[in-house]
This record gives sequence, structure tokens and C-alpha cells, in this order.
Amino acid sequence: MALSGFGRGKDGSTPTPTPSARTAPAAGMTNLTAFIDQGSQFEGKLSFKDTVRIDGRFEGEISSENTLIVGESGEIEATIRSTNVVISGIVIGDITAGRQIVFHKTARVEGNIETPSVIIEEGAVFNGRVTMPSGEARKGNAPLKAISGGPTQDGPKKSNGQK
Repeated sequence: MALSGFGRGKDGSTPTPTPSARTAPAAGMTNLTAFIDQGSQFEGKLSFKDTVRIDGRFEGEISSENTLIVGESGEIEATIRSTNVVISGIVIGDITAGRQIVFHKTARVEGNIETPSVIIEEGAVFNGRVTMPSGEARKGNAPLKAISGGPTQDGPKKSNGQK
């Protein structure tokens, strides 16, 4: 890990990771490059290229080219744009993730999310709207096509051929 001293207990031992501290392999987590610890408070714009974990409080905007991890004690009030977002704490604000968003069971999220993949563990609380662009929709914002025989944008298909 890039920051070897972070995450150690008061006695210097490294705690066993809990499910909320782990990320799904698909979440693209690499070495941790920054850590905002519990008790820290920041306001403003945060932008980074690698993986950052926030266990403190942050207000503002977050932009990442890799992974944002919100720990169990993390409290975020921000607009978030990242490739991957893994949440175990509290987030208030809209989230856009290019690859995936993971809500662990301790997550509390209020805001809209846009991502092609979302994982929500049982116990997580999410209040907002989910937009999941398909591959075609992401390429030039093409409209989604209705499945043959299913409902269309004009409403459900009637059996007599009328709308």
C-alpha cells in the first residue's frame, strides 16, 4: 500500500479488514494514495488521479480519475465525479461514476446517481434516482430502443394495435 502508516490501530497493529473496508475487485481499487482520517474536516474542490479514502468530513466537489472510498465514519456533502465510488459512510449529493458505485451495508446516500453498474448491499439506505446508461446511450447519447413486443415510449402496447 502506498501509505503504509494509515489505518493502523493505536497499538501500531494493522486491523483485520471488515467487509465495509474492502472493495469489490471490479471497483478497480489500486494503492491508496491519500487518506482523510476521522476527525478531519475539509471544504472546497478535491481532485485526484489515484485512490483516495475519506473517513472525515468533506463539503464541496470531488473529481477523480480512479476510485473514491468513503469509510464508515466518512461524511460527504458534495457533487462527486469518479470512475469508481465505494461508500460505507454518509454521502449527500449527486454521484456520477464511469464504471461502478458500491454501497456497503453501512452506507447512507441521499442524491441521484449515474453509473453503468451499481451494487447495493442489504442494509444500505439510498434515497434518490438511478440512471444507468447503456453502452449505446454513452456513445453519443443515443436513445434506448424498446424491446420488440414490450412497452414503448408512447406507453404499453395494446393487443388491438391501438395506443
